[in-house]
Amino acid sequence: MMRRDSLYINGEWVEANGDGVIEVVNPATEETIGSVPVGSQSDVDAAITAARDAFPAWSSSSIEERMEVLNKLSAAIKESTEELAQTITAEVGTPIGYSRMAMVGTPRVVARSYAKMLESFEWEEEVRNSLIIKEPIGVCAFITPWNFPLHQIVGKVAPALAAGCTMILKPSKEAPLNAFMLADLLDEIGLPSGVFNLVSGHGSEVGEYMSSHPDVDMVSFTGSTGAGVRVSQAAAPTVKRVTLELGGKSANVALDDADPQLVGKMAIGACYQNSGQTCSALTRLIIPKSMNDEVCEVIASRIARYTAGDPLDDSTRCGPMVSERQQTSVTEYIQSGIDEGAKLVVGGIGMPDGLETGFFVKPTVFAEVTPDMTIWQEEIFGPVLVIATYESEEEALALANDSIYGLSGGVWSADEERAMAFARGMRTGQVSINGGPFNISAPFGGYKMSGNGRELGLHGLEEFLEIKSIQRPVE
Repeated sequence: MMRRDSLYINGEWVEANGDGVIEVVNPATEETIGSVPVGSQSDVDAAITAARDAFPAWSSSSIEERMEVLNKLSAAIKESTEELAQTITAEVGTPIGYSRMAMVGTPRVVARSYAKMLESFEWEEEVRNSLIIKEPIGVCAFITPWNFPLHQIVGKVAPALAAGCTMILKPSKEAPLNAFMLADLLDEIGLPSGVFNLVSGHGSEVGEYMSSHPDVDMVSFTGSTGAGVRVSQAAAPTVKRVTLELGGKSANVALDDADPQLVGKMAIGACYQNSGQTCSALTRLIIPKSMNDEVCEVIASRIARYTAGDPLDDSTRCGPMVSERQQTSVTEYIQSGIDEGAKLVVGGIGMPDGLETGFFVKPTVFAEVTPDMTIWQEEIFGPVLVIATYESEEEALALANDSIYGLSGGVWSADEERAMAFARGMRTGQVSINGGPFNISAPFGGYKMSGNGRELGLHGLEEFLEIKSIQRPVE
């Protein structure tokens, strides 16, 4: 049991003023594995005051000091890899191998990348008679999700530290324990008091209060589109900067010269990574009608070997949903696909074979899906792949863009330039061509209702900066 009974405010672990605790449940075993305190508005006030007081010194700290902090953080995460990975797997249900690689390995690299970026970042430039200066925006409030908990936290904390900002973090209720471990690491490496503050609690109280607080200069939120709208509404009266990374229903498109065997094989991982609980998952597969039977055959045969079970078993490919609520939601979407007439290729309702405990669902694939179906339009956030067919490339692009979201995408073609041309037409924040891998130095974010602003890379750093122009006399 990992019971945390204090909040991290102004460089100290202090008693929370809220009532009760938030219990953390292992979704694979349904057992309580720990708890965190419920913070209150007064705790948020204390944390924001600490961040505000720490801002003058940290915002004027040397680049070398910030680089040292970021490099120490990266090293500390590396040293704690197994403990962090085990904790996140217990909180979220992520298969342990993926947890080590993506849940811990990626934030370690992200922290280091911002230290490297500071070596050559240009803070000032001259434009005619003006000096253009980039300055830290101020006190930042971070509200983060459960699906990639540490990665989403470090993706905000690292660029904020690099920029010279101070911050307050509210982690998700489902997976908060790794955030407390991160606070331990930041404390151990000697981050100055007040630069980073942690207040756990309920979004309806702590999150919305942080968003509306007049002494917060920026809110960065990752989560559902509905919750992102509420954050924006709470922040609007104080006209603070808001960045949002929200939902997705991303298209994976095979052009007619693509290899059907490769498309079918790669479509599974693109949809099912982290058991389908990924905002950028490629959950809509769009293929030529002539390719349908072969692709479905490949997917069905491979899904049969896509083991669902104990996430601590290295052979497990698909873990549980994070909660009973999420299990119910995904199951209802599967039922809607059946009810609305989609063809069930594999999976369906009920627990995977051999499992009686845990919030599992069967890895599921639907074919003959049409744009009017719920499973085509709405984000399911589970291991459910939907397949539609097309007759022309124009129709394929229209299907790809037929979404209120625009977070990610994929294109497959034997001709890379053809794939590139198609990718340019997709209204989405990032596109992978022929399986191009994720790049932590490239900006991540979405079009339309997938949010605004960008994380990671140089663009992620600039989200935390204000721009000032100083005009000199013209001689």
